[in-house]
Amino acid sequence: MSVKIRLTRIGAKKKPYYRIVAADIEAPRDGRFLEILGTYDPHQDPAEVKLDQERLQKWTQRGAKPTDTVLSLLKSRGLWPDSQQDKAAAAG
Repeated sequence: MSVKIRLTRIGAKKKPYYRIVAADIEAPRDGRFLEILGTYDPHQDPAEVKLDQERLQKWTQRGAKPTDTVLSLLKSRGLWPDSQQDKAAAAG
């Protein structure tokens, strides 16, 4: 079973609010997930990201990969390890 760390929408119409979840890659966007890792509120100024660091680390150690959107959110907030690992992975 492959796992992705991705967003699932829970907000009302025209008022998006998202959960950051660990989910099976075959599950639908707003369908089943394995665990809630945090939230993302784009309506705050600046956009608010709340995350359980221990849970995120647990899932990444198990091989879960964040989607591009979640990865950019985490990097912009300084919640993802330094991009040196990304450069090393791209080169090798």
